[in-house]
Amino acid sequence: MIKKDNLIFKNLYGRNDPFLKSALQRGDWKDIKKILKKDPQEIINIIKESGLRGRGGAGFSTGMKWDFMPKSRDKQHYLVINADEGEPGTCKDRDIIRNEPHKLIEGCLISGYAIGATKCYIYVRGEFLNEASILQKAIDEAYSNNLLGKKIKGSNFDFDLYLHYGSGAYVCGEETALIESLEGKKGQPRLKPPFPASVGLYGMPTTVNNVETIAVVPTIMRRGHDWFSSLGRKNNTGSKIFCISGHVNTPCNVEEELGVPLKYLIQKYAGDVIGGWDNLQAIIPGGSSVPLLPKNLCEDVLMDFDSLKDAGSALGTAGIIVINKNTNITKVILRLSEFYKHESCGQCTPCREGTGWLMRMMDRIYKNGATVEELELLQEVTKQIEGHTICALGDAAAWPIQGLLKHFKNDLLKKPKKIDKVA
Repeated sequence: MIKKDNLIFKNLYGRNDPFLKSALQRGDWKDIKKILKKDPQEIINIIKESGLRGRGGAGFSTGMKWDFMPKSRDKQHYLVINADEGEPGTCKDRDIIRNEPHKLIEGCLISGYAIGATKCYIYVRGEFLNEASILQKAIDEAYSNNLLGKKIKGSNFDFDLYLHYGSGAYVCGEETALIESLEGKKGQPRLKPPFPASVGLYGMPTTVNNVETIAVVPTIMRRGHDWFSSLGRKNNTGSKIFCISGHVNTPCNVEEELGVPLKYLIQKYAGDVIGGWDNLQAIIPGGSSVPLLPKNLCEDVLMDFDSLKDAGSALGTAGIIVINKNTNITKVILRLSEFYKHESCGQCTPCREGTGWLMRMMDRIYKNGATVEELELLQEVTKQIEGHTICALGDAAAWPIQGLLKHFKNDLLKKPKKIDKVA
């Protein structure tokens, strides 16, 4: 269990005011002058040594991603923050924006300084109107107090921060689709290479990071990489906000160390499964796009990148969706298939055609059951979609079904139960 002194997001539940005066009392913006005097490469190295991995789903080393940016400053560099948060089961970024906006703004400033970006765009989901209003007010406060703008706090560094509203497309959570949308185009992923660090926003070097990733940067800079890497497990360092929803008694967001047992999270913070732990059927541990885990694997699995990978799933965004035995699990996966079919941008044939086929197949299985041959065909089609699209939306559509086939195949062969409840 994480110690209170090690919590990064001390106002995660909004018990205090989100704006500058309260943020300063919580330690935000402390030592910012000192940090802006450091060599940019030194900041990148500190983030590398902390072991911070991206909190948006992929889990790539944040410091290494920053290091891909060109060291020359002959072109405009951009920092783009992904606040789109369209992953079902995930609700952490909006809480950071709502209750800890100055952590995000300070993180943007430090990150921009490290990669040589003097302009930053926060791409926020358009439905987050209240959260975006709070964030804009916090940005205005930062400008008024010379924490943004020209020659910040007596340094030679200029930094401008802009808020941009997206239109709620799930695919814009992918960094190149987000960049396309930010440029005013249809939100469709780009082929890579070139990568955004070479050719990104407006053709200039760009780094795209998730809200939570950037919001933890100031605390790492103040407390040091050794402190951050002492939390969690090797190669899975630091704390993480876990979003617990579905069939639990008290759905919540909670900050805990990476590597905390999944069962502990559910029972300690979420009031246990509705009907008790023995009523658990399965858990989706990382947002709707990762394979589910049946109850027997949920007993001992640890919530970090590597442990969940070894268990056959992924940490993703750490959006934990609990499914109890009162629910028809085939209907749950059908619901997700409908979502991915709806959100496919249509650019890649395997995704455009495959997501619709998967949805129709899952609907038929839900209503009529399936033969062994049909399930083998379903598995084969998911494999044809997985890894054959420009972005990971094809994988996201395939993996929930693959998890269902792996752990609940016998249930699909039976006559469907008359249960219509969905997580």
